[in-house]
Amino acid sequence: MSVADKLRTRLTDLITAVEAAPHEHAARISQVAPVHRPGAVNLVRYMALRSHDAVQVQEGLSSLGATSLSHPEPAVLERLHAAHNVLDAFESAPLSYPMQPIATAYASADDILESNTATLLGPTQEDTHARIMVTLPAEAADDYELVLGFAQAGMELARINCAHDDESVWSRMVDNVHRAAHEVGREILISCDLAGPKVRTGDITPGPAVVRVRVTRKPSGEVIAPATLVVHAPGADPSATIAAATSPLAQRPVVPLLVDAAWLNNLRPGAVATLRDVRGRKRTFLVDAVDSQAQTAVLHCTQNSYIGTKTVLECEGKATSLSGIAPLEQKLRLAVGDHAILTTDAAPAVVRDEGPTTIGCTAPEAVRALGVGHTVLFDDGSIEATVVETRESAAGEHEAVLEVTRAGIGGTNLAAHKGINLPDTDIPLPSLTAEDLAAFRFVATHCDIAAVSFIRTPDDVAFVLESLEAIAQDVAATDGAEAAERVRNLGIVLKIETIPAYEQLGSLLLEGMRHPKFGIMIARGDLAVELGFEKMVQVPGRIMKVAEAAHIPVIMATQVLENLAKNGLPSRAEITDAGYALRAECVMLNKGPHITEAIQILDRMSRKLGRTRLKNRQKLRQIGSWEHALG
Repeated sequence: MSVADKLRTRLTDLITAVEAAPHEHAARISQVAPVHRPGAVNLVRYMALRSHDAVQVQEGLSSLGATSLSHPEPAVLERLHAAHNVLDAFESAPLSYPMQPIATAYASADDILESNTATLLGPTQEDTHARIMVTLPAEAADDYELVLGFAQAGMELARINCAHDDESVWSRMVDNVHRAAHEVGREILISCDLAGPKVRTGDITPGPAVVRVRVTRKPSGEVIAPATLVVHAPGADPSATIAAATSPLAQRPVVPLLVDAAWLNNLRPGAVATLRDVRGRKRTFLVDAVDSQAQTAVLHCTQNSYIGTKTVLECEGKATSLSGIAPLEQKLRLAVGDHAILTTDAAPAVVRDEGPTTIGCTAPEAVRALGVGHTVLFDDGSIEATVVETRESAAGEHEAVLEVTRAGIGGTNLAAHKGINLPDTDIPLPSLTAEDLAAFRFVATHCDIAAVSFIRTPDDVAFVLESLEAIAQDVAATDGAEAAERVRNLGIVLKIETIPAYEQLGSLLLEGMRHPKFGIMIARGDLAVELGFEKMVQVPGRIMKVAEAAHIPVIMATQVLENLAKNGLPSRAEITDAGYALRAECVMLNKGPHITEAIQILDRMSRKLGRTRLKNRQKLRQIGSWEHALG
């Protein structure tokens, strides 16, 4: 048997499996929206192809100088048919499959994906493939010029995180986005994140109420800015005095403290005030300024001091107790080999010097679902632990005893309200909480897209779609059929951020494709925590390929140009990462003081790449800069 004959046999087996897939999944395909039927058929074909090892076929085809079956995602069956025809032509045999469907398959698939993308995410600007989504900070509710700047820089979608603020803030953000869109003369859609259940560490008993008042020194030890106190009477607003008292040389914040009003009224500039701090050390402060109208005063000291709620400040024979000091935040210090106890008890944790500390969890159901051997990740994976025992406490609370398996050298701090990821645990929680459902109604009636977190199974997706329909029916009863139809027309985006979601991606997509306006977001942050960073080399690319096979748009999220947005200067690596992210249909930028510059740079990158690349396919345009590359 010739090499071509062996390859033909293997290729025929692949084609047979791929052709059978739509029949095997006919019932599920029949449930998707009509606009998604071609994508659903191609998706199950792609999943069937990837369930086989086709490497030998690829290598055999390449050895003959034929196709290597690269990039089959847009049209799986047609790509295999094309490969088979190449083998036929190699041996001068009649072509097994007609050329017309093969020749038009990629263009047709690209058209379907672009149509689905435009329906969900809106139109893109000329010469670009990827849209730019920008996360709105809280200031966007009241700073129209900020939002307008985003729009002028290239923002095509605005993102509101419903885990923060409230409906009044979201409404003002929406109004500002619509106003900015009108001013720049193009549509800007609004996507809102629904947070899902929050699995976080519980409260920790606060520490003592002590504040450190510090000087700023040169490396040589010379004081260049004194320790500064702003004392104020009850009810007074010290913010203006604090701003005026802050030295441009100071690296330490001005500390505001509450004093007795009568004592404050007796202060005069130039007076000397003294105290003994919590360490028993005497400190002398010079009264620099007194504002009787604002009921504030500014005091300076050339030494550091620790001030507590029982500290007394004396000046010219009169004394006042200092107050208004927030308790110190307590944290657990966990090192490799340490033990901690995660509990359903909501009582604040008491930090112990010896022995394991017991800390609560905001989702008791998660603690009850833990089993021995399960992995528990805290604070974006900065601490990893394994469950070594589960038990009931004397008070009837469920407890999981953890042994820390990864932490920083010398240990890592764990604060209250930090995220917990449970990659091995099936958590019996709905994808939408009561708070999410309330926010969902706002999103469905005011915005364009709902991005849903904590998706794990097809049942989670079904619950989201059922919840949207329930909102539509409620709206129909109060506002009429037209308003209800607008709700049903809401775009739905699933955030892929958990191991179950990744492992059941094909099923999640088929369930989501029951909704006409549908897409996914690759939330790389949580996904990396759950999967482990080493697996992130492959996983985002794999998710993008599956979505491309389904003709479904992808939003790439998490840390795109983050250094630039936060610090004003991009790292070299994140520029390359942004170029990779622009293969998706949309790229999400997070907040930061330099976000407008990040939008501008991403927009320029998108225009440049849009002329040379489509998804994973490079367009072989002439490269002018290489005209004399070989002399």
